[in-house]
Order: sequence, then structure tokens, then C-alpha cells
Amino acid sequence: MADHPTASLDDVVHQRHRLGILTVAAEAKRVEFGYLRSTLELTAGNLSRHIAVLEQAGLVAVEKGYDGKRPRTWVSVTEPGRAALAVEMKALRALVERHVASEA
Repeated sequence: MADHPTASLDDVVHQRHRLGILTVAAEAKRVEFGYLRSTLELTAGNLSRHIAVLEQAGLVAVEKGYDGKRPRTWVSVTEPGRAALAVEMKALRALVERHVASEA
């Protein structure tokens, strides 16, 4: 079973909302909290909790500051976060390829 692609899935990364945070944030240098909240259709509290899990794992960095007088929070993917996302995507590709091959 160790050769099965599911063995490579990371519970921290694989959770749907955290995978969404990583993929959206990986597309840009950094992404604003409000953009993530609306894009992923999460409440502020739910998004904060998922970001905290990713930050604790060292997969994202959080930067707080101001845009004019408005407080803002930005999220960026760290190098370990990019590596974890790449491993996750590789495992997901392998699962898809395995499924397609089994249907042939």
C-alpha cells in the first residue's frame, strides 16, 4: 500500500480549504485576506483558523500592515509551502492517472 499515491497526501495540505489557500497564494507573491475569504467563500474566523494551521506548519507566512489607513493581512506561501504543494499536486496527478488507467 505504501506505493499507492494516497500515501503521499499530507493531512495539513490536503484539507480542501487549506489546499485552496496554498494554491491561490502560490499564484501571487502574496494575497490579501479578504480576497482569500471571498474566493474560497469562507467566514473570516474559518479562514483565520486554516491560515493558523498552515502558518504553524511553516507553509505560509502572514504579514499584517496597512493599505492607507485600512488594516490588512496578507498571506504568502513559504518555500516549504511551495514544496509541500508540489508534493500534493504530484500525488493528486498520480491518483488521477491511476483512476484513468483503471477505467481503460
